[in-house]
Amino acid sequence: MANIKDRVKTMAKNQIAPDVHQAQVEGTAVAQPGTPDNPSDKILTLANFITICRFVLTMAFLVLFVHRTNRTLALTFYTVAAITDFLDGWIARATQTVSWFGKVADPIMDRVLLFTGVVGLVAVGDLPLWVAVFVIGRDIVLLGGNIYLRQFYKRPVDVIYIGKVATALFMTGFCFLLLDLVHVTGPALVSYEWLPGFNGQSASIGIYMVYVATVLSTITAVIYYRQGFAIKDRVLAEREKQAHAMAH
Repeated sequence: MANIKDRVKTMAKNQIAPDVHQAQVEGTAVAQPGTPDNPSDKILTLANFITICRFVLTMAFLVLFVHRTNRTLALTFYTVAAITDFLDGWIARATQTVSWFGKVADPIMDRVLLFTGVVGLVAVGDLPLWVAVFVIGRDIVLLGGNIYLRQFYKRPVDVIYIGKVATALFMTGFCFLLLDLVHVTGPALVSYEWLPGFNGQSASIGIYMVYVATVLSTITAVIYYRQGFAIKDRVLAEREKQAHAMAH
């Protein structure tokens, strides 16, 4: 059991920051302990406590929102969880308590926050199911591609600007939908219920932000995969060249 736990921890560290983990294993890390370049194995830190609180608030939001128990309180929980996104990382850096738990949990928490917002909106009928399937499916596909690419390239692929814009539009659009703000009557181009904003019915402008984000997100995924295949081909060519040189 202990071996499995150690393997999972090693795998997670290699996925998040392979260079940093390698330096720690080899004893060549020169940064101060508790900094981004030399995170500790501590779990009981203030920053990690905030991360865990964000998770609890997000789950509380989902339960209250889906059951329509108290929409205002649910949205308050979600807003606090979203606003404090930067806080745990800032505190960890400011107090030199950056940890592997935080480096792993923080990006997971970001996705949990996004996914629970999506699931909540679908559950109450404010967002088409296909959008949720797209958002969650895209992340799964990119994660799978990233894991596969690590066989050839240890460093993560650089985040591109269009991807950041897509994420910002998704989050803004979901916030407008969650808050049920600014309704407009869109063009009656179709009669499908699963395409709000284009079926002649009143809809929040947040849905248009989600549509634009979906297009940009698709383009981002294509770019990432093209970059990934290019990196794979380059690494394989370099390995073949080295093998050929060693053979002669």
